[in-house]
Amino acid sequence: MASDEGSNEKKLGYDVNLQAVEGGEDSPQTHTTLHRKLQNRHVAMISIGGVIGTGLFLGTASSLMNGGPIGLLLGYLFVGTICFAVMLSLGEMIAFLPLPGGFIKLAERYIDPAYAFATGWNYWYGWTLTLPAELSAAATVISYWDKKTSPGVYITVCLVVAIGINLLGVRAYGEAEFWFSTIKVLTITGMIILGIVVDLGGGPNHDRIGFRYWKNPGPFTDYYGFTGPKGHFLGTCSVATQAAFSYLGTEAVAIAAAEARNPRRNIPKAIRRVYFRVLVFYIGGVLIIGLLVPSNNPLLNLNSNNASASPFVIAFNEAGIKILPSIINAAYSKRCMVRCAPKIFSYTTRSGLPYVAVGICCCFSFLAYMTLGQSSGIVFTWLSNFSATAGLVTWFGIGLTYIRFYKGLKAQGIDRKSLPFAPNVQPYAGWWAVCGSAFVLFFSAWEVFLKGNWSTATFVTDYFPIMFFPVLYIGARLVMRTRTIRPEEMDFVTNVAEFDAMTYDDPPPKNKLEAFWMWLM
Repeated sequence: MASDEGSNEKKLGYDVNLQAVEGGEDSPQTHTTLHRKLQNRHVAMISIGGVIGTGLFLGTASSLMNGGPIGLLLGYLFVGTICFAVMLSLGEMIAFLPLPGGFIKLAERYIDPAYAFATGWNYWYGWTLTLPAELSAAATVISYWDKKTSPGVYITVCLVVAIGINLLGVRAYGEAEFWFSTIKVLTITGMIILGIVVDLGGGPNHDRIGFRYWKNPGPFTDYYGFTGPKGHFLGTCSVATQAAFSYLGTEAVAIAAAEARNPRRNIPKAIRRVYFRVLVFYIGGVLIIGLLVPSNNPLLNLNSNNASASPFVIAFNEAGIKILPSIINAAYSKRCMVRCAPKIFSYTTRSGLPYVAVGICCCFSFLAYMTLGQSSGIVFTWLSNFSATAGLVTWFGIGLTYIRFYKGLKAQGIDRKSLPFAPNVQPYAGWWAVCGSAFVLFFSAWEVFLKGNWSTATFVTDYFPIMFFPVLYIGARLVMRTRTIRPEEMDFVTNVAEFDAMTYDDPPPKNKLEAFWMWLM
């Protein structure tokens, strides 16, 4: 890996035991070391563009239908505050100790190895099912052009591309993520601007919409027959789970720390800059959607298996812009996320590719072929709800890890001001991450308990991660015979010196263009 790091380490004149940082001395036969090949621009785009996709382009359809334009906006704002708290908590910990495994390894240090075990598996199966969710969404989107060809054909094509990019290694993945994310960022920026123009009557039909749909059919919807404030509240709560699926992935920047150069500088920089941009894209996007599309539009029903279920496609079709919906669907792209679990999952090639993890995780992508027997919209809803619930459990765990981290610092007399990144809003942000995630989980899919509304598929996909996590944790504690780590026993020393030595100042910009690029990334 020293050769991969380039000349920065040689110029600094230090000899760091990077294998110790990355998990110990490995034999040449097993190769369990990841390589730090992700640059700052890769990390930034993984956090920005990686979460702009299915949730915003397609998932907002059901949210608008269930919550109305104000419910949609409030739901995204509410979950956005939770995401902000999670990122602040995670940023402080990961800037101090950017270990491979991210918050999973931090949970092992500051809570309990058994809790880290449960968190790792929860994060793994949550992201593993995100791939088939993305593939089922792709089948819905591509059917906009071709309603005759079986969705399985397009699922296979997208799957081969996704697996291929992952098999090319972290550097190829970083470059692919950078350029695909750039396309998505430009697309959503263009849609927000054009949406404003269309809302003000600048479209081909010159219809000035304004806030028309906030008055009729109204700012909120009556959710499952509940009227008045109760129905509005429950409708907004239903938006929160889907909003969580949209925001999930921002925490992936912590996992990327294992493969990022100069992580002490690049990871906090990405966290500080990325969240604001993601919030602008999502809040700006859902605001425009709520202005342009009425919540009672039948095409918003994802069960219709109609690619026009994308609210942006509906809006621009209604405005008389015929070519743009195709551009939106063409710009829509996906990614595959793979994580590590047992020892065999950590085996890598000499170039650092975790081939076992990639192979096993991608096997679960075949769940996307359920679209051959069901509406692709229904399958997307099942899988995205599962991923969202698992992600909220992960956010809960990150907040809990930070609270323990904060208590450990206080117990050992360590001044937070000495840390590389120390937000002033702590520990309140950590507590909000815990309480906010628990609140959304509590109201997840409650409608299945209404009389005559039972759905086994909905119950399993929404509640399995919630029920299985304590099973994993309690089982691991019994088998591993672990206990909760006391604050005064927490380790704030191991590996810190190595990361201090790996940190270096980025060279100053040579001109205004480079200065702008460094600010942007």
